[in-house]
Amino acid sequence: MAEKKQVPLRLNQKLYDALCSWAEDDFRSLNGQIEYLLTECVRQRKKNGKYVSEHLDEPIKLDIE
Repeated sequence: MAEKKQVPLRLNQKLYDALCSWAEDDFRSLNGQIEYLLTECVRQRKKNGKYVSEHLDEPIKLDIE
């Protein structure tokens, strides 16, 4: 298995909570969920040369309350 790198990551509380909930729904750890989502995003970019969203630089608006 390839060596895994550790990367410090800062998330705002709403995003953290949303990712934790999503990870729980998918029976993954938070770290596993983030790795899965990043892998899917890279796979999509390799497939068609575009990111999942064309607006990745825009701030994320989470409607979680």
